[in-house]
Amino acid sequence: MYAVIKTGGKQHKVSQGDEVSIEKIDGSKGETVVFDEVLMVSSGDDIKVGTPFLKGARVEGEIIDQTKAGKINVFKMKRRKGFKKKTGHRQKLTRIKIREISS
Repeated sequence: MYAVIKTGGKQHKVSQGDEVSIEKIDGSKGETVVFDEVLMVSSGDDIKVGTPFLKGARVEGEIIDQTKAGKINVFKMKRRKGFKKKTGHRQKLTRIKIREISS
């Protein structure tokens, strides 16, 4: 059984027991998180697709950790103008373990 959820402007395919990194959500380690924006649930041959979300479907998860992703270097340059700009970015992430999928 798996589900497709929407969080942080992105879609994630999750199944029970998976550990997923998503964009940072508020909460501390050990707290339970409920995702109500479920786009699709599949269990074997039974597939339910929402328009856009399934009513009554939810996915529960537990926060494992609040981390940061690897650094991304952003370098901008205009040739023959002497313009160079280097910055970086580290996205804040939340690690979630999926406990239960209900439809």
